[in-house]
Amino acid sequence: IEGDFECCGGARPIRAYISPNTLASYRVYQVYQGIKETMMSSFSLHPSVDHGIAKGAEGFNGGTLQCLCASDPVQVQVGAQVAFNHACGCSKCWKPAGALFSVVGVVPRDKVQVTAHPEKLKVVDESAPIQRHACTGCGTHLFGRIENHNHPFYGLDFIHTELSPQTGWDGPGFAAFVSSIIETGTPSAQMAAIRQALTDKGLPTYDCLSPALMDLIATHTAKAKGTYRES
Repeated sequence: IEGDFECCGGARPIRAYISPNTLASYRVYQVYQGIKETMMSSFSLHPSVDHGIAKGAEGFNGGTLQCLCASDPVQVQVGAQVAFNHACGCSKCWKPAGALFSVVGVVPRDKVQVTAHPEKLKVVDESAPIQRHACTGCGTHLFGRIENHNHPFYGLDFIHTELSPQTGWDGPGFAAFVSSIIETGTPSAQMAAIRQALTDKGLPTYDCLSPALMDLIATHTAKAKGTYRES
């Protein structure tokens, strides 16, 4: 291989030898990268994942969530940083148009307050453990609330931070219920590429919740049954 190499303000000719095996391997790698980029461009995980995951700002203590209505939007004030924010593949969580996953996290219930147009909110499914309060105008889920005092996550509300114009929210840290996107129409043949894309973005993938959250659920259950032990 011959060519010019720019160095110290001038171009100098260079010659290098690459073995046929090395060149073939490089070409295979180029083909793989091309296929990977094509597959990545064929689906959207979620805008806040596709375009780079934001890190939470130190000292950030919340902001305002707003539905997507052009006029008279529902507004919800949140007075805390989000916790356990994650990409969720379940069929219940609200997702932006074209996204395979929602991005949802939790905040203390007492830090959530509807400040504008509460009359537009309606619970999507009153039989669900999480009562998702959605705007009847645009369908956006503003927050999800648990009314069952015995639920492991009672006292926490579920929110979508992408509905807030403020920056500083913690981005997602893992992906949950990944295989559930098959139930909402994603071809199973794409799952390997989707899991790899999530991993490449720094999101460990689970087909339930993260280990930390599953431990919290199990701890709650053990305490309720009287079998919990500290050591």
